[in-house]
Amino acid sequence: MSTAQESLNPTTDDFAAMLEASLETNNMKEGGVVTGTVTGIEKDIVIVDIGLKTEGRIPLREFYEPGNDEPVKVGDKVEIFLERIENALGDAVLSRDKARREESWLKLVKECEDKNPVKGAIVGRVKGGFTVDLGGVNAFLPGSQVDIRPVRDITPLMNEVQPFMILKMDRPRNNIVVSRRAILEESRAEQRAELIENLKEGEEREGIVKNITDYGAFVDLGGIDGLLHVTDMSWSRISHPSQILSVGDTIKVKLIRINPETQRISLGIKQLSEDPWMSAVARYPEGTKLTGKISNIADYGAFVELEDGVEGLVHVSEMSWTKKNIHPGKIVSTSQEVEVVVLEVDQEKRRISLGMKQLMGNPWDSFSERFPVGTIIKGEVRSITEFGLFIGLEGEIDGMAHLSDLSWDKSGEEALAEYSKGDVVEAKILEVDIDKERISLGIKQLTKDTGAGPGGQAAAKGKTVTCTVTEVNRGGIEVTFGEEGAETKAFIRKNDLSREHSEQRPERFAVGDKVDARVIRTDKRTGQVTLSIKALEIATEKEAVAQYGSSDSGASLGDILGAALKDPKD
Repeated sequence: MSTAQESLNPTTDDFAAMLEASLETNNMKEGGVVTGTVTGIEKDIVIVDIGLKTEGRIPLREFYEPGNDEPVKVGDKVEIFLERIENALGDAVLSRDKARREESWLKLVKECEDKNPVKGAIVGRVKGGFTVDLGGVNAFLPGSQVDIRPVRDITPLMNEVQPFMILKMDRPRNNIVVSRRAILEESRAEQRAELIENLKEGEEREGIVKNITDYGAFVDLGGIDGLLHVTDMSWSRISHPSQILSVGDTIKVKLIRINPETQRISLGIKQLSEDPWMSAVARYPEGTKLTGKISNIADYGAFVELEDGVEGLVHVSEMSWTKKNIHPGKIVSTSQEVEVVVLEVDQEKRRISLGMKQLMGNPWDSFSERFPVGTIIKGEVRSITEFGLFIGLEGEIDGMAHLSDLSWDKSGEEALAEYSKGDVVEAKILEVDIDKERISLGIKQLTKDTGAGPGGQAAAKGKTVTCTVTEVNRGGIEVTFGEEGAETKAFIRKNDLSREHSEQRPERFAVGDKVDARVIRTDKRTGQVTLSIKALEIATEKEAVAQYGSSDSGASLGDILGAALKDPKD
């Protein structure tokens, strides 16, 4: 049979071959990955046979991979993405990029699930970061994930195949986010763990200062950083680490603490030398006079540096005999050299108490010698308070004239209103208390001493007097007593208004009320009389009990007092 006849009359074998070819073609679905063979390379086009009627043509650039100069050659088997079996020209539409992308996605999903690093190369820059080629699939590398520290120039990292960690995958959006920093941190953590195993607490090492903060400095110990806190830099006070350190300095440090779990290392410099406080008691016995420099000033005093690492505190109360209620900064200044005396050393608490005023003469001693009680002095009113006048005296000392010692005839508030700051007044010294550093003055005592007058006779201690209320205030009541024209003024304090606490209320009295009170003290020197209604009530009760029997007889206190009030002898 001729060839023409064979073609017109195909055999059973021919039908089988054609059926097999047809089935193979039908199994090739568009949108899937198939295997093809490179049959030729023409300039920038790769010709691939995937078993269809016609061969497919793919741009050569789709076969290039980072770091590979010869991407493909004739005869290579390659995975190809079949976009269309036949286009308008009858050619198959193929893509190597999409095949690689599909293949890579499957691999990347597996690596992401297993939390394994993937290989890739930084190939471009985009807003907020960079593009990374993960073997045909593009991923986004945020700028913050490039390195552990900010990178100024990324050029050396471009097109270099290196590991990345997948942070996020979104297949529907073809979105992958990767991190190079995570790889570096993991590697660094492994190195740190290995280095920490070789470190021991207490050993000394050299390091390089890498960074300085307000609270300390980070020191590179050869691949691992340790923190040198500002309090461990020197035994003396340091306000900021930059005072003694600079970035790049090579320093010797001691490993104070190592925490293997957190991989934190605490370093110290001052621990390389002996603690000066260990011998402070021997070097600074109480009473020692020293010269030091003011290192710091606080509201409560000033710190004086006695030597490197040893400071003492001069409390504000120990700075001056006379300057009490002012800030220490108005007495001394930072870096000023001062003379001090050691008052106390507490080695356990690392405290040295110093004094400055002890090196000066005590003006209170000299004042009491020159101006005994009873001396009339002159001074300027420095301040006026609700208690009285503060009068400036010789030696920068202030004396106080209480409002009860301002006038015989006027209430304290009325008398106080007659004075102004800056007035020069005369006063009598009533008392000098050196221990409490207090001088009591009196102005009314310059004109009249009621202790010797008619009122004074009536104000003998223990006497009962009838008083007239002249003023009521929160602290008690002011009263007068004695003969008309020679009345004596006195003040009954709140807690002396009654023996019952509930009745110790000044507001239950009114101006003009008559009250009986007992004289409990008369100061002949100042003429001041102290009265108490409470003392009179207690005395009356005692007298009644003595006369009518004790409460043990069954009679109540009310019965006894009632009997006393009805006594015909009264």
